[in-house]
Amino acid sequence: MELSNLIAECRQQRTSAQKCLYDRFATSMFLLCRRYLKTDHEAEEAMMNGFLKFFTQLHYLVHTSDTTTVAWIKKIMVNECLMMLRQRNSFLQVVEDLPECTDQVETALAKLNAGEIFRVVTQLPTGYRTVFNLYAIEGYSHKEIAETLDIDEGTSKSQLFKARVMLQALIAKNEQHYVNAIAQ
Repeated sequence: MELSNLIAECRQQRTSAQKCLYDRFATSMFLLCRRYLKTDHEAEEAMMNGFLKFFTQLHYLVHTSDTTTVAWIKKIMVNECLMMLRQRNSFLQVVEDLPECTDQVETALAKLNAGEIFRVVTQLPTGYRTVFNLYAIEGYSHKEIAETLDIDEGTSKSQLFKARVMLQALIAKNEQHYVNAIAQ
């Protein structure tokens, strides 16, 4: 069924259409939430709250294209994740001891698959991971991140820089782990 028809039926509160829409987007929205939150349980909770909000706020949606509708769903999910992080006061955790990165990072990155990259990103502290996701994946500007998270623009830039340095170190560390595992 086309998304526009599905939205129209969801507006009429047809549960079969709501289930169909949920089934269509649940996996991708769960993965989006999981990028921000540490556990599957937290990600599932944020996703469920996001879908509930989507269905209750559906009358505000102007379906001009499938792309805008999906972007609206994603924005709701990201906001749910950020709200959950704020409620838990776990947002900006600054880690000052950043390991040095090595020249192996590019080689290691080329060898990692999407699942391994996801795992490395989820190892970042909450603040780093949140800013990294908003900037590198969602495409927010530092100004938008600062407004969304109620932080200074400089803090957003700093968190992104530290996230990148830490990612490089984690990737290099994983490369060393793979090299050791192969050698054994």
